[in-house]
Amino acid sequence: MKSLNGTTTDQAPADPAATDDMLATQPVGYWSGRALAAVTGHLRDAMARVDVTQPQYWVLNRVNGGTAAPSREEVIAQLAPLADGQNEISRVVDQLLHREWLWMDAGQRLRLTGAGETARARLRELVTEVRALVHQGISDQEYAAALKVLRKMVANVEGGGNSGMPL
Repeated sequence: MKSLNGTTTDQAPADPAATDDMLATQPVGYWSGRALAAVTGHLRDAMARVDVTQPQYWVLNRVNGGTAAPSREEVIAQLAPLADGQNEISRVVDQLLHREWLWMDAGQRLRLTGAGETARARLRELVTEVRALVHQGISDQEYAAALKVLRKMVANVEGGGNSGMPL
């Protein structure tokens, strides 16, 4: 099969020991999956040591960000695509309300409590530390280039770069 850009690169089986000169033949799904599992696992382990989950951090950030305080429904709708199930974010909101890291105002808008802001700031520091470890030996330019390639691959298969060819 001829590729769309006029070159043909054979797809090799996933090989954790592939040398740099063989990386172009490696399956992106394997390597992006390994990166997702390793980075997410490391981050979630670090958060677990301080009794917090990654989805809790997402909710704290979402409630903190933006120009207006969000409703419960808005938080759930915005974060559900990242979650491990359709009910996860709703449960997280309940957990954070119970911990008194969030409160709901008279207009049914979620807001951070003082303790919630303290936790969010502490978690931001933790995430920054984890990010520094993950990015060790990788320049911002290399990181941006890798994300641009992944973003283009996503667009290619989701229709932004649709070739009309079946997969």
